[in-house]
Amino acid sequence: MTWIALIGLALATILVPSLVPRPLLGNALVLALAAIKGRRIALDFLDLRAAPALWRGLVSAWILVVVLFVWLTSAVVALI
Repeated sequence: MTWIALIGLALATILVPSLVPRPLLGNALVLALAAIKGRRIALDFLDLRAAPALWRGLVSAWILVVVLFVWLTSAVVALI
């Protein structure tokens, strides 16, 4: 099921830029899809689903921080 979800998310990532006319919103959607893919990979392929809640929370928070940093960087570049 994870493979199918990742393939669907990858296809959605490819389609978003052509469907969303605003770059900031498009970047946010692409990065949100990337965060979802990253979390699925961490939970299923790195076996964090069976890990303690602390580890799952730390990895999820790390993914969120990285995605937010990238989005803020793209927003600043778009505004300059």
